[in-house]
Amino acid sequence: MKVVLPGGTGQVGTVLNRALTAAGHDVLVLTRRPARDREIGWDGATLGPWAEAVDGCDVVINLAGRSVSCRYTHENLRAMMDSRVDSARVVGEAIAAAARPPRLWLQMSTATIYAHRHDAPNDETTGVIGGSEPGVPDYWAYSVEIARNWERAQTEASTPATRKVALRSAMVMSPDRGGVFDVLLRLARLGLGGPVAGGAQYVSWIHDDDFVRAVEFLIARDDIEGPVNLASPGPLPQRDLMRVLRAAWGVPVGLPATRWMAELGAFALRSDTELLLKSRRVVPGRLPAAGFGFVRPGWEDAAADLVRRVRHARGRRPLSPARVSGRRTSPGARR
Repeated sequence: MKVVLPGGTGQVGTVLNRALTAAGHDVLVLTRRPARDREIGWDGATLGPWAEAVDGCDVVINLAGRSVSCRYTHENLRAMMDSRVDSARVVGEAIAAAARPPRLWLQMSTATIYAHRHDAPNDETTGVIGGSEPGVPDYWAYSVEIARNWERAQTEASTPATRKVALRSAMVMSPDRGGVFDVLLRLARLGLGGPVAGGAQYVSWIHDDDFVRAVEFLIARDDIEGPVNLASPGPLPQRDLMRVLRAAWGVPVGLPATRWMAELGAFALRSDTELLLKSRRVVPGRLPAAGFGFVRPGWEDAAADLVRRVRHARGRRPLSPARVSGRRTSPGARR
C-alpha cells in the first residue's frame, strides 16, 4: 500500500512508520521540517504540493497535533486545539480534492475524550464523554473539547468515497526515547515511581505491537467506521501500573507523591498534572467485537516485554529467544 502519515515524526508516527515500512508498504511522512527521505513538507493548515501525495494513496493516517507534554497554559491549549483541528480539516480538503481519494482515513483522536471516572470503564457504546464532571479543573473540560472538535473536523469533511475512523487512542507504550513509557521508566528507575495523589486514578494504555496490529486490522476491514478505542482491555490504577513497572525493572521502592508534589514535578518537567491525575478508564469495545485479539492485553506481560526491549537497545541484556524469533502475529490472532 501507499500510506501517508501527516505528523508522522513523533513517537506514535515513528512506531507506525517503522512497522509499516518493515511490512513492505510505501510510507510518506508529512512534516513541518522534512529532513529525511520519504518526508514531505507541509504546514498542517493549508493545501499545498503535499496534497499530491494524498491523491492516489491507499490510506491516510493523520497523527498531526501539538504535543500534550507541555504546560496547559491558555496559549498552549489553543495551539493544541488549532493544530489538531486545522490539520484534520486540511487533510479532509486534500482528500475531497483528490482525483483518486484514499479508501481509508484514520484520524488520531484520544481516550481523553471520556469522563474522569473510577466507577466503570468507558467503551465506545456506553462510555461517558467528559467535560461536565464535578470537582475537576475547568481546563480538563477544554481538553475534552479539543478531542470533540478534532473528531468533528473529520466527521464533517466531505469525503464520500473514503471510509473514516477516529482512533481514540490510550497511551501508546513503546521503548522509544521520549515516549510515555520512557518517561515512566525514568521515574521508576529514579525511585520516584510511586503512587501519585493516592494512585487510584486509572491509566489506559496500549502496547505498541497491539497499536500497530489494531491499525492493520482496521485497514484490512472495510466495515468499521467512526470512533474506535485503541486501548488495552486491562486499564489499571496508577499505583498498580507503577508497581508492576518497578518490578519489571527491578526497583524495590517508589516514593509516593502528593498532589502538590505532582504539581511541582509537572512544572519541572514542563508538563501538566492532568496527564497524571485524570482517571482514564477506557476499554476497547468495537475491536474485540469485530474479532481483534490483543497479544499483550495485560500490563505485567507488556511491561516485561518493553523492559526487555529497552535493555536490549541499551546493551544491558540480550532479548529472549521468543523475542528474537519474531514478535508479530497476524492481526486477528488471539492469545
